[in-house]
Amino acid sequence: MEKRTLGKSGLKVTAIGLGCWAIGGLNWRQGVSVGWDGADDEESLRALREAHALGIDHLDTADVYGDGHSERLIGRLLKEVPRDTVVVASKVGWLAGSAGCAYEPVHMCHQLEQTLANLGTDHLDLYYFHNPYFGDGNAWIHEAAEQMHRFKQEGKIRAIGQSAYSFDEFAKVCPVTDPDVLQLRYCYLDTQYDDPEKDLFAWAEARKYGLVLFSPLGQGLLLDKYDPKDPPAFREGDTRRNRRLFSAEGLADLKPRLARIKERFGHSPDSLARVAIQYGLARSRLAVSIPGFKNAEQVRMNAATDGRPLPADDVAFIRETMKGLGA
Repeated sequence: MEKRTLGKSGLKVTAIGLGCWAIGGLNWRQGVSVGWDGADDEESLRALREAHALGIDHLDTADVYGDGHSERLIGRLLKEVPRDTVVVASKVGWLAGSAGCAYEPVHMCHQLEQTLANLGTDHLDLYYFHNPYFGDGNAWIHEAAEQMHRFKQEGKIRAIGQSAYSFDEFAKVCPVTDPDVLQLRYCYLDTQYDDPEKDLFAWAEARKYGLVLFSPLGQGLLLDKYDPKDPPAFREGDTRRNRRLFSAEGLADLKPRLARIKERFGHSPDSLARVAIQYGLARSRLAVSIPGFKNAEQVRMNAATDGRPLPADDVAFIRETMKGLGA
C-alpha cells in the first residue's frame, strides 16, 4: 500500500485508511440522526482484520460514533495485532455529557481517558477537535487548545487534529488550536474547496498541515447505488436521512452526471470507487483518504484502488461534470 506523511505531524500512514463511523451503528445527538444503519459487529471485526491483513494501517474513529461503540470494536482488533502496526485516530467535541460544552478541559480529560479505555491502549496517534464550535463566542477555545497540547506533552497523544466544515472555519480556529492535521469532507460532490479563494489544500500545504479526507465515496452516492425512482428510506438514527442527495430530487440531479463518469471510467462499483478515492488523493501529496465500510468486501474494494492515480485531465473532467451540483 502507498504511504504518505501527514505533514508536520510526521505520522506516516497508508494513503487509503479506514473511516470507522459506519461501524458504530445507529445513533442520535440531540434528537438528530447521526449514525448508520446496517452495521453488524462480527462483520465489522472481520473487515478490520481484513484491512490489517491488506496492510491498511490508519483507523479513524470518534467518541460519538455509536457513543464509543466504534472505538470498542477497534479495541478488539488491537488485542490481536501489535499496537505499533496501527495508527489510531479519535476525536472529541460532539459528546458533551453533563458538561456545558464538550471542549471544557475537565470533560476533554474524561473523554480521552474513556477513549483510551475503549481502545485498550495507553495513547492515541492522532486526536482531533471534532468540530470548530468552542461554545458561545468561542469561549473555550484557548483552554481547550492548552489542554490538547498538554495531552501531547504528556505522551497521551502523538499529534493534534482539527476537523471543520469550511475554509473560513479552519482559518478562524487553527491559529489558536495549532493542529498538525486537518480533517475535512472532500469528494467530487463537494466543490467548496475548488474556489481558488477557498483552496484549503493550498492553504494547508503552505502551513505543512496533513490532510485527512473523509466520505470520499459520498456516503455511497458515488457508487451509483440508488435509483431516483425508488429512493432509499433510511431508519431513524441514520445520518443519510438528513441529506438532499438521497432524495428522489437529489438522485435525479446526480444520476446523469454519474452516467458521464461511468462512460469514461467504467460501470463497475470497483471502477467508481477508484475514481472517487483517487480524485481526492490527487489534490495533495499531504492528503490521505479514509473511506467508510461495513464489511470486508467493501474494505477489499477500497484497498484495490491503491496505486491507481488519476491524471490531471481526468480530475478536470470530473470537476466539470459535477459543477453546479448542490451536495
